[in-house]
Amino acid sequence: MSNPVGMSRDHVHPAERSTAPAGAPLSSAETPFLELLARGASADAYEQPVLLARAEGRSTERIVALEQAKLLALRVRSELEGRRRREAELSALFETAHDLAGLRDLDAVLQAIVQRARSLLGTDVAYLSLNDPARGDTYMRVTEGSVAARFQQLRLGMGEGLGGLVAQTARPYVTDDYFKDDRFQHTLTIDSGVRDEGLVAILGVPLMLGHHVIGVLFAADRRARVFEREQIALLGSFAALAAAAIDTANLLTETRSALADLERANEIIQDRSGVIERASDVHDRLAELVLRGGGVHDVAAAVSEVLDGTVEFAEARDAPADALEISRVEGHAVRHDDDWIAAVAAGGELLGALVLRGHPGLDPVDQRTLERAAMVTSLLLLARRSAAEAEQRVRGELLDDLLDARDRDPRLLRERAARLGADLDATHVVLAARLDATSADADQEAAARRRLWSAASHLAATRHGLAAARDGGTVLLLPLTAGDTATTLARSTARHLGTAVHEAVTVGASAAVEALAAHPDAVAAAYEEGRRCLDALRLLGRTGDGAAAEDFGFVGLLLAGDRDIAGFVDRTIGQVVAYDERRGTDLLRTVDAYFASGMSPARTKDELHVHVNTVAQRLERVGRLLGDDWQSPARALEIQLALRLHRLSAPAQR
Repeated sequence: MSNPVGMSRDHVHPAERSTAPAGAPLSSAETPFLELLARGASADAYEQPVLLARAEGRSTERIVALEQAKLLALRVRSELEGRRRREAELSALFETAHDLAGLRDLDAVLQAIVQRARSLLGTDVAYLSLNDPARGDTYMRVTEGSVAARFQQLRLGMGEGLGGLVAQTARPYVTDDYFKDDRFQHTLTIDSGVRDEGLVAILGVPLMLGHHVIGVLFAADRRARVFEREQIALLGSFAALAAAAIDTANLLTETRSALADLERANEIIQDRSGVIERASDVHDRLAELVLRGGGVHDVAAAVSEVLDGTVEFAEARDAPADALEISRVEGHAVRHDDDWIAAVAAGGELLGALVLRGHPGLDPVDQRTLERAAMVTSLLLLARRSAAEAEQRVRGELLDDLLDARDRDPRLLRERAARLGADLDATHVVLAARLDATSADADQEAAARRRLWSAASHLAATRHGLAAARDGGTVLLLPLTAGDTATTLARSTARHLGTAVHEAVTVGASAAVEALAAHPDAVAAAYEEGRRCLDALRLLGRTGDGAAAEDFGFVGLLLAGDRDIAGFVDRTIGQVVAYDERRGTDLLRTVDAYFASGMSPARTKDELHVHVNTVAQRLERVGRLLGDDWQSPARALEIQLALRLHRLSAPAQR
């Protein structure tokens, strides 16, 4: 028999043939509908078992039984959907009540109410308006789903529009078709806004506080619709919660206002005693800072708290020059626009200033507090300068010993470095730094070199390294941290030092060196490599930049004054040479033959008199030692040059 509804015979029968649990037999007519209920099928799906039975020519009794089972299943489905809907409504009301209990932001609570109302009623738009007693109308407060700006800014007079009618009568109103409903007063402004939004069916319920209406909660659709009694009641429940939220927020506002008035009165009473307490407090704080070795920024932070403002330490060049000079000469803090400037000076030397920002009014006690803090800051700066200079000298002496005295005891070197926070057993890079600008004035050039040395010493201290003045520039010994290379360290050092001294600084770096305490002669060799790299940068016009020897390859040999052939060969093919020496292999000769044969494995195997697979295996090993890019044009050129230099420097080993 044909199947007029287009369904397979197996669509229902397996379910009809399913076996019911023991002790609870089910009729074959009920089984398919129970399965539909279990998977939450749509109402249309319940017609399919009946249609299939008819299509298969089942008996009239069978079809009647299926019809009865279908009706019963649809009633059960309707009841389940109703229960789920009521559960969702109760859950939304509970969540809204929970939001109200923890009220912090009234707008957020009202927005949540209209969002949930729109979701549960399944409307296109939900919105809430509040009454304005001063103007005698009601205005939009929160909207959800609205797209028209004019609608969102509507104001409704009492009795105007559906919302005005609800606000005036304190009763819910619903309209299936707004523009055809003449129960309320239509106005051009309101109708234009509703038309912009495209609304047709509207439900409005009052927001009540006691017997007073404070606003209206709406749900609306852009098509004709009949709102059910349960939906009207649900929206009324949301309206009650919204009214409670507004009342709670108003009470909180009134409470906060009263507390603010009390606090202001209390502030006035305690004002004068507070000034005296602040003066005593700042004295104690500054004394404690000095005793525990605090810094200038600690002083600024302490005074900021005491003066209830923002106090900053500024370098002399960054402070207003006229105000700073007046403060230095007179010994008092002076006002500059909305700030106060207190010079930090010692023996006529300006070290900087303490600046109280955005505080135009300052009583004499607080002004004296700022001046006292400036004096303490000058003492701390002088103490820090003395300590820094002493540490810089010690660090410089240790680096000088590593560069010059190669027969020093490794144990003593380690101990001296450890006292300075340096670890000579870590991997380091030696960097040569030099200013690029020269001055005709010898004093100015000497001052610039001192600034470079001071900046380099500070950098070395913060990086647990060493620094010393040398050869008209500065040499640094810095540890190589994870993720850094000699190149990145050289560039970052050039930027850091250039920023610190406000001039271009060029930095050349050595390759990484290890075990410095055990092999102090490696420091001197690395310094020479860094100097050659520095010279190469300057010859190339890359002043103010940083680079390492590995960045130049064989070009470094051409530019450097002292040709470091052994260093170039070691950096380029040293790993292959070392591998051959350890394993007794012939990788170096294979690479040489490979390049001589035009990089052809077939011709290489003829040259070496080995199988082509042997050539491939050797070249694969070379790739692991030198890197995957060893056959790129630039690398290949350097490798071939290194191979030739290696042959020339050690002819007997070929």
